[in-house]
Amino acid sequence: MHRRAIELQCAPAFGATAVKKSTSKGRQGCLFEEDFLRRTLGPVANTPDVALTELVANAWDAGATTVDLTIPDDIDQLLIVEDDGTGMSSADFRKKWMTLGYDRVKQQGYSADFPPERSEWKRPAYGRNGVGRHGMLCFASEYQVGTRRDGVMSLFTVSTTAGDNPFELLKEESTRAAGHGTKLSTKATRNLTSPDRVRDVLSARFLHDPQFTVRVNGRSIPLAEHAGLINRETLRFADGHEVEAFFVDSTKSARTTQYQGVAFWVGGRLVGDPSWAIREHVFLDGRTRIAKRYTVVIRSDDLFDEVAADWTAFRKSEKIESLYKAVAEYVQSVFRKLSEERIQDTTEVVFREHRAEIRDLHPLARIEVREFVSSVTQDQPTIQPETLSSALRAVINLEKSRSGSALIEKLAKLSERDVEGLDRLLSEWTVRDALTVLDEIDRRLVTVEAISKLSGDSNTDELHALHPLVTDSRWLFGPEFDSPEFVANVSLVTAMKEIFGKRASEDTFLNPRKRTDIMVLADATVSGVATEQVDDQSGLAVMKQVLLIELKRGAMEITREHAHQATDYVEDFLKSGLLESTPIFKTFVVGHKISAKVEPFREIPPRATIQLATYGQLVRSANKRLFRLRERLKTRYEEVSGTDLLSKILSEPEQLDLLK
Repeated sequence: MHRRAIELQCAPAFGATAVKKSTSKGRQGCLFEEDFLRRTLGPVANTPDVALTELVANAWDAGATTVDLTIPDDIDQLLIVEDDGTGMSSADFRKKWMTLGYDRVKQQGYSADFPPERSEWKRPAYGRNGVGRHGMLCFASEYQVGTRRDGVMSLFTVSTTAGDNPFELLKEESTRAAGHGTKLSTKATRNLTSPDRVRDVLSARFLHDPQFTVRVNGRSIPLAEHAGLINRETLRFADGHEVEAFFVDSTKSARTTQYQGVAFWVGGRLVGDPSWAIREHVFLDGRTRIAKRYTVVIRSDDLFDEVAADWTAFRKSEKIESLYKAVAEYVQSVFRKLSEERIQDTTEVVFREHRAEIRDLHPLARIEVREFVSSVTQDQPTIQPETLSSALRAVINLEKSRSGSALIEKLAKLSERDVEGLDRLLSEWTVRDALTVLDEIDRRLVTVEAISKLSGDSNTDELHALHPLVTDSRWLFGPEFDSPEFVANVSLVTAMKEIFGKRASEDTFLNPRKRTDIMVLADATVSGVATEQVDDQSGLAVMKQVLLIELKRGAMEITREHAHQATDYVEDFLKSGLLESTPIFKTFVVGHKISAKVEPFREIPPRATIQLATYGQLVRSANKRLFRLRERLKTRYEEVSGTDLLSKILSEPEQLDLLK
């Protein structure tokens, strides 16, 4: 059967009532522009990831076990989506495909349809509003549908159009054919995407069911090779039994899947539906945003006897209870690791929001506020920033309300000598000015004390401990560097990437959007900042002085090789041609000790020096610059560990940017 431009009346989009043409004066039916569907359907007809995901979801709803996608290399080549689902008759196609806003739930229910040989299978359907079938419009304005069912192959050509209908059936043919399934094809003229990208997206959305395979250009992604795989581990339970656990980030898909949770596979078949809770066992709170991001697959080949006859669940037994307990412990363990980053982000957001209020609190109150936030986020790692913010506001108000009575209590206990000293202090200083000075002195003393205690520990991570302390305390290297004029410079950062490219890869550059001045190397970290001035001749801002600081890991000795290495990279900077001018380079290489075989100072005439130094030298030099206050206040920090001192510094509201 062959027809030309078969005209079908399409129900208007979104369930609106069709308006028929009328010859009565003043009345006219609605008209459509040719791109109406693409503009109306949004991502389904404009974003390739979404379009292909929806088309594969249609195959899922049609009871398919395999979907093959062919993604061409170039435009005007065939793009194909083919499945082995139940297929459609000509009448089915006309009713379902050619109705805009087709209500699948109302017409077919919530379950997928299956071909005869899989009639006893059960699977919740994705489809709801009938827009997913139009995904081929993302790639071309005309496409073909070939579908087999009940011994008949029906071929249709569909195209968008303008006028009375937004799209129309151009051609229909039918022949006898065995089997079942549907094949969509078109010559792609737009929105082509990478096959690898499509493979990642689709495997993420449909990974929960081992009986549904998606192949892109002939290849699928095994679970163990999934791009979103975070953790893989063997779990042991019930006297030596084992299962494999896979923790997968399912946000690799274009849309959030409805199947996050723990999926149990036995012999390549899904048991029940994925869920974060089974009976009284709760693996994770599924209401949280973070839970909606992940899927956990538990794979076994020897639990067949524990599966219910209809495969909807496991039978209740001591073995399965032990399995659930092992899975819960595994999920919580991985989840805690994932939560650490979220806790840090949430804490920074909330502290930044209340920065001014926290700054007005006395030092002890600030410490108590930090401890409160740390305690809450550890107990509730998925707490939302707005919830934590409300709780923090209440604590701040409580600290403010009790500060007055606490002050009176402290004044009552002061000695006569302390009262005289306080009177003299307040006669010459405002309270705020005094606290500002004392807080800055205290912060510097704590910095020096923390460096002293942490630098000799071989387990110290110089990136997250020593580097924040040292690079944000440039006064340690001399009073001339204690200036806000030393900042990260774009051309200097570019040069750093070029110079250190052989010693560090792009993915080790510490969050370049937040701390562009720090680069992570194999055995050290390097920071670079510069001052600028306006050149008298050109009138342009140019670099005047560069401060480079290379910090070796805790307990590391600076060798002759390290000194030569520093000389080489300073010379590389000067000869690179990447800098806007020829600034003066002051370079410091800092370690636990310096080899006796190397000179601690080198000069590269005429504009560069390299100084080797120990953390101990920094501490002694800083002590002198602080008028030996550290010695006079020795007992103040004597019992405090280096880690606690570091935490004190990094928890100050004004220091929140140190690790960014």
